[in-house]
Amino acid sequence: MLQLKEIKSLIENSHQVVIFTGAGISTDSGVPDYRSPGGIWQKYEPVYFDQFMSDIQARRRYWKMKKESYEIYKKAKPNSHHLKINDWYKDGHVSGVITQNIDGFHYMAGIDKKDVVEIHGTDRDVMCLSCDFRVLASDIFESDDLEHPPVCPDCEGFLKPATISFGQSLKPEDLRRAHKLIEDSTVFITIGSSLQVQPAASFPLMAKNQGATSIIVNREPTPLDSIADFVFTGEISDFFSSFEKDKC
Repeated sequence: MLQLKEIKSLIENSHQVVIFTGAGISTDSGVPDYRSPGGIWQKYEPVYFDQFMSDIQARRRYWKMKKESYEIYKKAKPNSHHLKINDWYKDGHVSGVITQNIDGFHYMAGIDKKDVVEIHGTDRDVMCLSCDFRVLASDIFESDDLEHPPVCPDCEGFLKPATISFGQSLKPEDLRRAHKLIEDSTVFITIGSSLQVQPAASFPLMAKNQGATSIIVNREPTPLDSIADFVFTGEISDFFSSFEKDKC
């Protein structure tokens, strides 16, 4: 098992560090993770994609939930963890970020959107499911009466926040980009993911099999801790503060 000082050296001497983040990295921004007691996602019955497409009541329930989550996202900002990753990115160490999160914090922190793969989409945009229409989420949530689920002004197709719902397929292009980053990585750092949701949960193993050094940072143990080269189990803030002490 590698030591922390060796991890610092690996990051400082690499130009192909890939960061993979889950909900745990954003909780310090005031965004509860999926499993947080009393969180938004525990208050509502999940709406599966086929339900959204076929049932007006399901669409109403979905939009009500998304309106509530929007009120959190619109006030929340990237925290020091996102900013530290951006520092590594600006210094040329991080080649890209793959995230399960839909909050947009990585590019809000400064990372170019072309280098961020939002594997589950984003809540920052709303898109039409029938054409190429796409708009900022604020344009919908700040103006529309969501008791009547909005439709596309161009083709009258269903509008939906640009996230991946239960039962909805991931975008092949996003998977392709994620796999490319993984293939090229020399260091793969997982931060704040419980590694429970596939296919993203297999990314650290894929990186390890490609020859990358695998690092896992999470508050709780994960199913892939045994294959990692370095595991930090504890607060993410403690992990990053250890770098600050030595000005990594």
